[in-house]
Amino acid sequence: MGSRAIKIGILGAGGRMGQAIIAQLADWSAPAGQPPLVLAGAIERAGHPSCGSPAGPGHDQTLTICSNIGPVARGCDVLIDFSAPAALAVSLEAAQDSRCALLIGTTGLEPGHHAAIDAASRNIPVLQAANTSLGVTLLARLVEQAARALGSDWDIEITELHHRLKVDAPSGTALALGEAAAAGRGIDLASHSDRGRDGITGERAEGRIGFASLRGGSAAGDHMVLLATEGERIELWHRAENRAIFARGALKAAQWLAGKPAGRYAMADVLGLSPLR
Repeated sequence: MGSRAIKIGILGAGGRMGQAIIAQLADWSAPAGQPPLVLAGAIERAGHPSCGSPAGPGHDQTLTICSNIGPVARGCDVLIDFSAPAALAVSLEAAQDSRCALLIGTTGLEPGHHAAIDAASRNIPVLQAANTSLGVTLLARLVEQAARALGSDWDIEITELHHRLKVDAPSGTALALGEAAAAGRGIDLASHSDRGRDGITGERAEGRIGFASLRGGSAAGDHMVLLATEGERIELWHRAENRAIFARGALKAAQWLAGKPAGRYAMADVLGLSPLR
């Protein structure tokens, strides 16, 4: 991208993550030799209470949140989407029409969404992440390495805690950690996972990956991966103290993604980590 400022558009700008990214962008300091990031547009669904309001403190006050994605996409280098699964098709279409990069942080995606992302990545650079925290990205790699090194006699359980308003469970991050563990084991997560337990469940089957979801208060996101066998256990934790860590990670990823060739990317690419095997 050279020294020219990288223009960022935020989709889901009126939500918690959208506002966190806008706030971080106002204080963003580009590393030496890297182009600055500037807010070029902010989008929300039509009828959202934030539409018509200034995007946020620290930005041009004439820049307001709007519902017309087309002009924003055409004026951006990277769109960052933290909206909702139902809005993904519109985001993908707008990014492809404008030939800009797209970072997708929306969770709760289903197989059809991932197929649409795959198709779009043949035309534009797309980075999709269940969690944009750099710490969680590294945690996933540690989980994969641990699962690969330890046998199936080590049980794997994944626990996550989020605020009371979160609508999907398990969290996208928990599922990404499960995929990392499954990659380490060389198994398919869908056919080797247990999603919560209730009643007389019988003994735990060897080789399964278990999930438990907790909801309450204002927790930004805690994730723990437990590996346990006879007489010992390993606990790998990540605790998010606030949403700023996800916003900073998203902006770092957007800076990395700008100007990349068409393709599908992940947060591991931003850190220079090799793909999960």
